[in-house]
Amino acid sequence: MIERLYLRDLVTFNEVELEFENGLVVLTGPSGAGKSVLMSAILSSFGYVTQGAAALCEVNLIKPSGLQSEAYELENDLTVKTLKKEKLRYFIDGQNISKKILAEMFAPYVKYLSVRDRGGFESDTLLEMIDTQLRVKDKMFKALIKEYKKRYQNYKEKVSQLTKIKEDEAKLAELIEYATYEVEKIVSINPQVGEEEELLKVKQQLSRIDKIKDALTHAIDIFTLEANVEEVYRLLDKDGSMFTDAMNQLRADFEETENLADELEEVNVEEVLDRLGDLTTLKNRYGSIEEALVYKEAKEKELSGYQNIEKDKSMLESFLALEFSELNIIASKLSQSRQKEAKNLEKTLVEYLTTLKLPAISFEFSSVTLEQSGTDSVEVMLGSSKTATLSGGEFNRVRLALMATTMPTNKSKQGVLILDEIDANVSGDESIAIAEMIYKLSSVYQVFAISHQPHLSAKAHQHIVVTKVGHNSRVEVLNDMTRVSEIARIIAGENPTEEAVEFAKKLRA
Repeated sequence: MIERLYLRDLVTFNEVELEFENGLVVLTGPSGAGKSVLMSAILSSFGYVTQGAAALCEVNLIKPSGLQSEAYELENDLTVKTLKKEKLRYFIDGQNISKKILAEMFAPYVKYLSVRDRGGFESDTLLEMIDTQLRVKDKMFKALIKEYKKRYQNYKEKVSQLTKIKEDEAKLAELIEYATYEVEKIVSINPQVGEEEELLKVKQQLSRIDKIKDALTHAIDIFTLEANVEEVYRLLDKDGSMFTDAMNQLRADFEETENLADELEEVNVEEVLDRLGDLTTLKNRYGSIEEALVYKEAKEKELSGYQNIEKDKSMLESFLALEFSELNIIASKLSQSRQKEAKNLEKTLVEYLTTLKLPAISFEFSSVTLEQSGTDSVEVMLGSSKTATLSGGEFNRVRLALMATTMPTNKSKQGVLILDEIDANVSGDESIAIAEMIYKLSSVYQVFAISHQPHLSAKAHQHIVVTKVGHNSRVEVLNDMTRVSEIARIIAGENPTEEAVEFAKKLRA
């Protein structure tokens, strides 16, 4: 329940402070006085898009039952404030809040109907209305729709995963082909760490082998003089062991070199050069042999992952086929319950529609592909007419009938219902019926209604008149006497007749 409204600098209003009663609050006054502007301040406070905003607007209200927030600390007596400087800022109990979050928070509790609004009969809205009724009445339906929505959400996520895999299939084939090519290229060369250094050494030796062999041929003659040198050492009576050791080492080195020369004779130079060329190619591409081997291992893992993706695709397709079938079974059960409840609503609506001078309503169901709400699509038929073809007056009377039929019975769950000229463009009998219906709704909702009709004004628990003098608008909460005068003005104009005054008194009796 909204208890108080305070605002400054709103179009033609300098300052307004109002305390509201529960039940039906009706705003009347001449056209252009500012009734809709004033109502827009309240709507704006709850995140609705409106024309213009006050420099400051404070709305004090009792926190609706069920309104909770993990992000904001909320007192039982709430204050919602908007402040306009360079831009419009929103606050709840002194805490900054975005317009979007504010609107989402109060959407279940603050409802707005305007004579210019043609919404409310979309299939999703109608299904939610029927589902709300069923959740209260049928625990099995409540559990079933909860299960459906949870499983459907998971189903949609899996569909998205499969769609992405399929979209990437062509690209995936290219990636597999490329990764396979890269791995096979490295595997075909089969590089070994340290191999290149050994081959470079062999290459260097091969380039010098002829010179080494020629040098050995000439140097080997040194051993023919070995005995003569040893004889000299002996004759001089000197130690020749160093010479002997040196010659033995030289003999071993020459033998090793001869063996190496023999081995190199067996080496295929072309093969060495080709192998070095392959290793150089890998180095140029990957930086080093070690990096090439790491890259190969990574690509092998990548290929393994691609194979897993193919398995995932197959598993996803199997899961989705099964889940689609099971979701359709659940959706069918939901549809049966909905259609049964719709028939109950049609029967209940008869009384309200008769009061509102309207023919019977029927809910027409049709099947659609699996959706968030199931496989149902529903539209309302008024007699033989679709809602799109209804006049403004008929449209709004049907909406009121539906609201009255589905309104909660627990008054502690009441919200706020804001009606902008919902009784416009109707006959006298229709105006009376609408007034009765809105009055009934005010037993559960706190209703704010802008009206130019005497019947609704007469039923108000609180009557506020909005007037304009020059460029300034003002508001006044009427008492019993001034209410009669205002209702008489609505009936007969600015200079009401005695008959109008008497009729106003009769309406108030």
